[in-house]
Amino acid sequence: MSLADTLTSARTRLGDARLEFQCCDTDFTVRMTGYHAEIAADRARETALSLEAELNAFDSESAVACLNRTGRIENEHVARLVRRGLEYGERTDGVFDIRQGAVEHDLKAYLRGDRETVSATFETGSVRVDGDRVVTETELDLNGLAKGYIVDRATAAAAGPGRHGFVSGGGDMSPPTGPIAVESPYGDSRPLKVLETDWNVATSGNYRRARDGVDHVYDPTSERLGARHESVTVVANRDCMEADALATTLAALPLSDALERAEAWLDLEALVVHDGVFRTTEGFDGHVA
Repeated sequence: MSLADTLTSARTRLGDARLEFQCCDTDFTVRMTGYHAEIAADRARETALSLEAELNAFDSESAVACLNRTGRIENEHVARLVRRGLEYGERTDGVFDIRQGAVEHDLKAYLRGDRETVSATFETGSVRVDGDRVVTETELDLNGLAKGYIVDRATAAAAGPGRHGFVSGGGDMSPPTGPIAVESPYGDSRPLKVLETDWNVATSGNYRRARDGVDHVYDPTSERLGARHESVTVVANRDCMEADALATTLAALPLSDALERAEAWLDLEALVVHDGVFRTTEGFDGHVA
C-alpha cells in the first residue's frame, strides 16, 4: 500500500463527521469524532429517521398513528415511550399527561396552519402496557418524549470505542462534547448561557412554535394552553428523554411551582426565563461554562 493510500485509509478510520438533516419538524445535527466517525454519524441519522417514521403521529402509516386509530399496537419503541410517559404522569401529578392526544393533534394542526381555531377538549382514558403491547382507550400524545428518545437512540447507535460525539435536535441534546450556547428566546444572537456539562440538555418555551399567542405547551390539570415562560432549559443526568419531558412540564407550570418541582427532582437542574428574569435551581450554575 502506498503512503497516499495509507493516509486515505487512516482518514477514513479516524475522522470528524458532521451531519445536518430534518427530523421531527426541526433541525437535527450529528457530530462524531474518531474511529469510523462518518459511518457512525450515518448510523445515527438512519436511526433518527427510522424512529421518526414510527413515532410521528401525523404520519398515518406510523405506529403511533395506528395506535391512536385502532387503540392497540405491539411496538417496542411506542411501549417504552408509553411506560415512561405513565411514570411522568404520576410523578408530575398529571401535568405531563400522554393521554391528551386529541389536544396535541388540535394544537399541532393549528400551529401548522391546517386549521383556523383551537378547540382543545381535555379528556382521558385508560392506557395499559404489557411488554411491547400497548392498549389505550384514548388518543395518546407522545411528542413530549419522542424527540428526546430519538436523540438518545441515535446517540446510542453512533457510540463505540475510539469515538465520541453528540446528537442534537431542536433544543434537545445528548451530553455535549464541549461548551454549548443556550439560545435566546428574544431573537438576538447573544446566548442566555453557555453550558459545559456531561448531562443531557433540553429547552422548551413559548418562542419556538407559536401562532397568535398559542404554542405547543399545555397543562391538562388546569386545562390551560400555552407555556408560562419565555424559555425553560433543563439538564438531566438520566437521559435526553427525561430532559425533554421535564422542560415541557416546567414550561406549563407557574413559576414558583416549576422551580419547586425542578429543585425536588433528583439529578436535574433548570433555568427558567420568566418576564425577562433568569431563575435557576441551586445546582444549575455547576453546568455553566
